[in-house]
Amino acid sequence: MKNIFVTGGAGFIGSNFVKYLLGNYDYNVINYDKLTYAGNLENLKEIEKEKRYTFVKGDICDEGMLRKTFTEHKIDTVVNFAAESHVDRSILGPREFIVTNVLGTQALLEVSRNTGIEKYLQVSTDEVYGSLPEDKPEIKFTELTPITTNSPYSASKASADLLVNAYSHTFKMPVLITRCSNNYGPYQFPEKLIPLMIAKALDGEKLPVYGDGKNIRDWLYVEDHCSAICEVLHKGRLGEVYNIGGNNEWYNIDIVKIILKLLGKSEDQINYVKDRPGHDRRYAIDSAKIQKELGWAPAHDFSGGIEKTVQWYVQNEDWWRRIMRGDYLKYYEENYSSKTK
Repeated sequence: MKNIFVTGGAGFIGSNFVKYLLGNYDYNVINYDKLTYAGNLENLKEIEKEKRYTFVKGDICDEGMLRKTFTEHKIDTVVNFAAESHVDRSILGPREFIVTNVLGTQALLEVSRNTGIEKYLQVSTDEVYGSLPEDKPEIKFTELTPITTNSPYSASKASADLLVNAYSHTFKMPVLITRCSNNYGPYQFPEKLIPLMIAKALDGEKLPVYGDGKNIRDWLYVEDHCSAICEVLHKGRLGEVYNIGGNNEWYNIDIVKIILKLLGKSEDQINYVKDRPGHDRRYAIDSAKIQKELGWAPAHDFSGGIEKTVQWYVQNEDWWRRIMRGDYLKYYEENYSSKTK
């Protein structure tokens, strides 16, 4: 049975991935997470007693803790989600992004190399490619698109990708890289566009929309991202990059209006605010490679996915209110701290 080490497995995409793995494969899953503000063990309550699941609180920058965990659990496969990921936060404080996303990745690569893991998959982002022209919809990001970073966040993720590539070429490490478009779905921290707008709409507050709201993003339901990563992990060619996209390009303002409509709220709640520095105008992923080579395609269309997502936040109001209050941080102390070695 494979022993899969998932970093950042208490975050939005990571927690969905951990549950997807346990639900679809007979693997042991070791979830390694520092539990920063975006890591929430409540996301994993339904599987925390599963015998094939283990949680370890740790920092990917801590090589000693990584080596100890790799040895104890006989790790053979690594999937690295651990990252600071919010662009706005990277503008306010870039250093933390460099430490976690670059130095943390290097520490994880070094321990993986020295323990002889069978496969290492780096979860990256389409933001490393920069921005696309709005007036040329036929142009999309491919795996050969040059790296052109425009924020401290994207620069840190691109740096991590380059390190992974270097370890592949220099040390012959068995690595894979995935680059995905914007994710949405259950358990997303409510600083991101979709959950933030849902929460504010439900509370009758103004919905802050950057600039003219015409920034374009390609949206992918989180479960489809999880299935794609599994396809790459099992069938991807080592040393390769695979783009993962939903082929769902939307203006940010249209996303906001869809959310308001689904909630029966007025567009009067929309409030245009000053745009953030260096805000990329358009992202769009060309997923032809993963679809042709591995036979993957998203299972959810956007209309169904966004309706399911809005309903989840409506039905799980206590979850996101606890997040906004910071009460979720107590969950680890109440349920795990006494069990930590």
